[in-house]
Amino acid sequence: MNDRRDLATLLRSRVPIVLLESREELRAIDLLGDLAREMNLPLLKWSITEGLQRMEPGYLPQRHNRRPEDVLGHIKTARQPGIFLLLDFHPFLEEPQVVRLVKEIAQQTDQTGQTLVLLSHDLNLPGELQHLAARCRLALPDSGQLRRIIEDEAERWSREHGKRVQTSPEILRKLIRNLAGLSAGEAKRLARRTIWDDGALTAADLNRVQREKYELLNRNGVLSFEPDTREFADVGGLIRLKSWLSRRRSVFLQPSGEAVLQAPRGILLVGVQGCGKSLAAKAVAGTWQLPLLRLDFGALYNKYIGETERNLREALQTAEGLAPCVLWLDEIEKGIAAGDGDGGTSQRVLGSLLTWMAERTATVFTVATANQIDRLPPELIRKGRFDETFFLDLPGPQTRQRIFQIHLKKRKLDSEAFDLEVLADRTEGFSGAEIEQVVVAAFYAVDGNEQIDTGALLEEIQRTRPLSVVMAENVAALRSWAASRTVPAD
Repeated sequence: MNDRRDLATLLRSRVPIVLLESREELRAIDLLGDLAREMNLPLLKWSITEGLQRMEPGYLPQRHNRRPEDVLGHIKTARQPGIFLLLDFHPFLEEPQVVRLVKEIAQQTDQTGQTLVLLSHDLNLPGELQHLAARCRLALPDSGQLRRIIEDEAERWSREHGKRVQTSPEILRKLIRNLAGLSAGEAKRLARRTIWDDGALTAADLNRVQREKYELLNRNGVLSFEPDTREFADVGGLIRLKSWLSRRRSVFLQPSGEAVLQAPRGILLVGVQGCGKSLAAKAVAGTWQLPLLRLDFGALYNKYIGETERNLREALQTAEGLAPCVLWLDEIEKGIAAGDGDGGTSQRVLGSLLTWMAERTATVFTVATANQIDRLPPELIRKGRFDETFFLDLPGPQTRQRIFQIHLKKRKLDSEAFDLEVLADRTEGFSGAEIEQVVVAAFYAVDGNEQIDTGALLEEIQRTRPLSVVMAENVAALRSWAASRTVPAD
């Protein structure tokens, strides 16, 4: 994407209103200044603090034009050709008089040669102005530009300290990938902090950069960064799911220009509560060695009309900025369940999510988890939305033995000292989470000097009523539904 060429095209074609979305204000002003000189047009900049000022030597700010109504009235009556740059003008676009003045200026563009450029981080026009406007975003730096940013900062450090920055080609390559999705200014600040910390770029710096990048991108707090992406060795069973992911990892991570097969896009995990859906989502990221982002549907929803959809849009943009990554849509039915009780918000969220899932090009692998499949709209679960739908059933005997081994080892107990076969036999119908709680409860049940053994675990098993018994009808219905519609994960 050539943002200079795109912006020049909009200006030369006399689009009345140009919406320039960027957080890099100084870079945008410099770019507009260059284009204005090429087109032999004056560039006039307005801000609420300084008023209107022509961006050439010798011109002072017109402070009497600081109010939005005043500067728009001045532009309209002056009929002076030029590019009028309005900084952070979006809060005033809710005032009827301002909207009307903007519309009148835009309607006379062919006669006056005036173009209004609105520059802010986020711009939304009222409906009556949208047909008069075009949107432009400054492109983010590519890998070559990011490499030059890092090298420039390294050279500055070297000049001051008299020695070279210590790193390796592999660390440099990964750092460039971690900085992708940031603006040039943000990338420069992160690279500067990393280099000037100790004059070296190491593997430890990569995790810190990734976390700081996430903090920069996640401005609305809808996403959470999940650092605990454990390996699949910590998950008992799920043999088919592990195999499916293993075969597709290299295809997902290969550069797009080298792709022969279409990269996998995501999976839907359905299952009985406590059977490892959340753990499996974490394990996907851990196995593929990718950052994991969890979308919180509770934080997504906002009481103000339009804000929920914006939150979702920004969250998905954040995920794309952190690509390659895994995006975990946890308990997705709670966010987009079919229903008419929210004024259509859930339907709009669903539409936005489906569009993104179909059109995204960034290497973002989605893992959606659901407990109540009947609450999901059919357009989400039909074939093609996800590469596959896996069902995480209650674990079988061998998987239950493996789960006992994992949780005993986690608590520094030798699993060979326990009769795992008997424990697995007695926990038929238990989920993985319920087996873990049996082990935890046994620790609390014994005295401080007493050693936990098979008998202690059997006592806790006897006292436990698993979900498959407490809610037998619901669990049976879910298992029956999944039998012919999903792929067993184990």
